[in-house]
Amino acid sequence: MAVIAAPPSVLADTVMSRLTDVYGAAADPERAAPMRAYMKDVAPFLGIPSPERRQLSRTVLEGLPRPDERDLTAVALRCWALPEREYAYFAIDWLRRHGRRLTSPFLAVARQLITTVPWWDTVDLLASHVVGGLVAADPKLAATMDAWSEDPDLWVARTALLHQLRYKEATDAERLFGYCLRRAGHPDFFVRKAIGWALREYAKTDPGAVRAFVVAHRDVLAPLSVREALKNVEP
Repeated sequence: MAVIAAPPSVLADTVMSRLTDVYGAAADPERAAPMRAYMKDVAPFLGIPSPERRQLSRTVLEGLPRPDERDLTAVALRCWALPEREYAYFAIDWLRRHGRRLTSPFLAVARQLITTVPWWDTVDLLASHVVGGLVAADPKLAATMDAWSEDPDLWVARTALLHQLRYKEATDAERLFGYCLRRAGHPDFFVRKAIGWALREYAKTDPGAVRAFVVAHRDVLAPLSVREALKNVEP
């Protein structure tokens, strides 16, 4: 798959200049080390805790106009090109804030973000808050989720499993259960965990359906998936 380059954007130029200045000035190497260790050394950190980081982000964005999809794409891709993880967190927060301005073609950008330095901290937010929103707005993208659910990349498969996490009554239960069965035998912890998490979340809406599904397929679902799925379901 071809790499998507960040498009030109004057607003992105301003955001990135402010962002690197403000975040860079707040870097704390002593706090960065344990943050990196907690994330299993997937990426370096500046050492800015989330509450402070979000306050700094408000400073970065103060007085700036609302972004369009080109601006959001440019900032997200440019943030992902920076090594420190807090820049990716900034991008995700901005995408979530302006998610309704994103259209179906952004799904290709989201996939690139998901598969670039992937770990649960970025993938799960992109899955539930960005990809999920795109599919809800354009149901034709559900066919892409079907393909993602079978993808050999575990993070893409995890995204498909989790993209309906916030759908509640709008969940396509048949599709969710199908994905869970399709990947039930996956060897990776993060996929087995995602199956259980997706089922547990849907159980808040329809516990009977989740219980029935797990009972019917307990022989193929991983024990981890079963435990997670039934965690809050009455026996």
